[in-house]
Amino acid sequence: MPLILTVSKVARYLKDILLSDTMLQDVWVSGEVGNFTRSAAGHSYFTLREGTSAALRCVMFRNAGGGANHLAEGAAVIVHGRIAIYEQRGDLQLIADVVQPEGVGELQLKLEALKAKLEKEGLFEPSRKRELPAFPVKIGVITSPTGAVWHDIQSIVSRRYPLVELVLAPTLVQGDAAAPGIAEAFTAMNAIPGLDLVILARGGGSMEDLWPFNEEAVARAIYTSRAPVVSAVGHETDFTIADMVADVRAPTPSAAAELAVPDRRELLAGIAAAARGMSAFLDSVVTGGMDDIERARARLDRAAPDFDTLRLRVDDLLKNAASQLRHVVNARSAEVESLGHRLTALSPRDILRRGYAIVEAAATGRIVTDASQLKPDDDVSVTLDKGGFNAGVKRVRD
Repeated sequence: MPLILTVSKVARYLKDILLSDTMLQDVWVSGEVGNFTRSAAGHSYFTLREGTSAALRCVMFRNAGGGANHLAEGAAVIVHGRIAIYEQRGDLQLIADVVQPEGVGELQLKLEALKAKLEKEGLFEPSRKRELPAFPVKIGVITSPTGAVWHDIQSIVSRRYPLVELVLAPTLVQGDAAAPGIAEAFTAMNAIPGLDLVILARGGGSMEDLWPFNEEAVARAIYTSRAPVVSAVGHETDFTIADMVADVRAPTPSAAAELAVPDRRELLAGIAAAARGMSAFLDSVVTGGMDDIERARARLDRAAPDFDTLRLRVDDLLKNAASQLRHVVNARSAEVESLGHRLTALSPRDILRRGYAIVEAAATGRIVTDASQLKPDDDVSVTLDKGGFNAGVKRVRD
């Protein structure tokens, strides 16, 4: 006997297949926008068309990544998102989180997609960002050992707060090998006991030069750092994903060194010992708190409802309610119109227009409906469709 499945089981099976395909969960699609509408809730619904040969339904929720302003009927766009199935209708659709006009560079597209992904996962959440310790004892520095950045950080920290121990994790900060090297440096920093904070730094450069600091591996390494992270990448006008994930962003590497340590001219000699004890205590609290947060975040992720499906369901219910209301109004209008026609058909005036007349006895004013109500020589009043006349009865017929 063949295996017989319910519709819901087939839909869930297809949903699981789509979720397991990593390409379909992180896909770029180009096309022309059609059937564009925006619901009252602020969600955007549209179709991506490739001429007349293919089309793909799309939805972009109000709080998705960015670029909804690029959506317009007939616009040529590039859309990032994931392929999913809406079980209630059986529709295959692209749930979009980034929309960019065609012609945007490949690096910019990758940057916007990663921003949207990491923001949705909470890596940019301000509430998780940690304050820097007031009196650090050991500071890790991740940068190139041969550049001016490492020299500047050493010089500033030594001048401002020489009690700090600087620990260098040397790595490339440019090129294809830079991102894996930076991630490995964070792993090494996590293994160092008593580390108060980490400075991630490099000098300025072009977008291509700074690209390792826009890589997902670097973003996740910063996010999982046991110590707070100060990001100092490029010049003041440069802004990378590393800056967005870090606990604190400094405009330059020199500014990061100044943020990381206090000025010794403002400190008394006895503060150094108290700073060591406080730093150790804070490190223990932060480490335990981050472990608790990670466990709680994992539980929340497993328990989170499918908000995408619920949003689509609410929109469907709103559309169905509007359709039912229109149907009821149209039915009642047709009923009223029918009653009007029936009333018109029963109108005495309508009957008179067809050649009939109303005869009234002149003496009593009563309408005559039976010849037996009259006798010869009686006067009657006859009303027509237009006007009327008086007449006398000459003879009465049965």
